[in-house]
Amino acid sequence: MRTGAERLVRTLLPPALPKVPGLDTAAAYHPVFPDEVGGDFYDLFPLDGGRWAFFLGDVCGKGAEAAALTSLTRYTLRAAAIYEPDPCAALGNLDAVLKGEYQSDPRFCTALFGVLAPEPDGSFAVTLAGGGHPPALVVRADGTVESVETPGGQLIGILPEPRFAQADVRLAPGDALLLYTDGLTEARAPDGAMLGDEGLTAHLTSSPFEGADNLLANVHKLLTELGAGVSDDTALLALSVPRRPEPSGQEPSR
Repeated sequence: MRTGAERLVRTLLPPALPKVPGLDTAAAYHPVFPDEVGGDFYDLFPLDGGRWAFFLGDVCGKGAEAAALTSLTRYTLRAAAIYEPDPCAALGNLDAVLKGEYQSDPRFCTALFGVLAPEPDGSFAVTLAGGGHPPALVVRADGTVESVETPGGQLIGILPEPRFAQADVRLAPGDALLLYTDGLTEARAPDGAMLGDEGLTAHLTSSPFEGADNLLANVHKLLTELGAGVSDDTALLALSVPRRPEPSGQEPSR
């Protein structure tokens, strides 16, 4: 039986991700304490012209106040994307809304916001904007891992004139994009060392995956191994492009 906190979290996250033609998708939320409402959020939804918008982030605080901020953030980003799908503009719109809503008691969040556009060859062009959030990771078909940096992207909702930055990346068949909140990289190993970006990259590089579901299962295994070293909630969103079928008689490439 779910607790009240678990039921509330369910209302703040999409019940299921939509089907995106030519793309595999998966998302997960790993709470540290099931009876406490955190502030991690994610979403994926269609735009016009065959494009798709997605975001993932983390609001400040815990409990009912964080839930209210999460709800406002999620629906503001959705509305902003439909009006103006430019990723930096969407984060700027959210910044203005948060400042207007919390004038006397400023609240802030971090987020990554992206737009996916399918290409004729089966790949996807991705434009990704960041506001104070850990970088997304691209896991290539050959097993290498690349960080999608959005340098200079600042916290959303609290700075006088924040700057948001964006980057472009291409997902080819066999590639995947992983977004996560900092509960993952701030987790600690039994020796007390923080996992960090380098530790996460090393884990993904050493563990081949096949598709978005498998990639998230791989990260779930890592969180389970870290055990008590995980001290904050973690939200995950994975987007992967299926490999092309190999010609008959050939082994799948890696």
